[in-house]
Amino acid sequence: MSGQKNPEAQSTALDDLVAILDLEQLERNLFRGRSPRTGWQRVFGGQVIGQALVAACRTVEGRRPHSLHAYFLLPGAPDIPIIYEVDRMRDGRSFTTRRVTAIQNGQPIFTMAASFQIDEPGFDHAAEMPDVPMPETLAGTGGFAPEALALMPETVRRYFERERPIDLRPVEFERYDGTPRPPRFHVWMKAKARLPDDPVIHDCVLAYASDLTLLDSSLIAHGRTVFDRAIRAASLDHALWLHRPFRSDEWLLYAQDSPNTSGARGFSRGAIYTREGRLVASVAQEGLVRDAGREG
Repeated sequence: MSGQKNPEAQSTALDDLVAILDLEQLERNLFRGRSPRTGWQRVFGGQVIGQALVAACRTVEGRRPHSLHAYFLLPGAPDIPIIYEVDRMRDGRSFTTRRVTAIQNGQPIFTMAASFQIDEPGFDHAAEMPDVPMPETLAGTGGFAPEALALMPETVRRYFERERPIDLRPVEFERYDGTPRPPRFHVWMKAKARLPDDPVIHDCVLAYASDLTLLDSSLIAHGRTVFDRAIRAASLDHALWLHRPFRSDEWLLYAQDSPNTSGARGFSRGAIYTREGRLVASVAQEGLVRDAGREG
């Protein structure tokens, strides 16, 4: 199960991601997106975040997004196109604000506000990157070390071995052995092939990837994972702040922690760094983490 993956399949997965982020424009503020054929029962939240950000970016010129705040309202159906309606809320001298609503079957399933800013100088400081192994020293997707595979339940192993557009290299493999641990998790990630140079593509791919592992960190303190069949997990909201330029096709460290889980909701935070230690983004998310084994 640790054999090498087909490079052509990996490239195809990334091509598919870039394709689903290339929304069809229906009207001035109306866009249509599709979902990949993955066999999932509902649309991946990161996909909707990424597509909504694309829709917002298509209505703004000369400014990059610096933050987005989103709520997931209903599960998305992967076999139905998603309509993204953009509300041009504000076009100011320095900042631009957009609101995006994702719609299926006439109902909103997701809403997001995004803010854009002109490029301007200012004060500059950032938290330091955690001291963790570099990605080259870690087994990558499809090439896990035997000791790492031994710690992974079958559902977790299948997730990391799945063909995907983003290469994920977790640092703390022992997190999956079922032992409660301090709720911290580090993952190196990058697109599996070179992306176009358009910065918007890199912003939207990062928005997609920021939802891949974050909610799961809220269960580390309890020795559980979102892959546990008794856990009902779903993202409720998602916030992303973009601090500095980056490329999503170069290694980025996603440093995650979970300061609180209560009321069947897990709260997680993330800081994203380049391998040189430059903080490029921050993330926060709350999600449903309900133990179905305790229901009834």
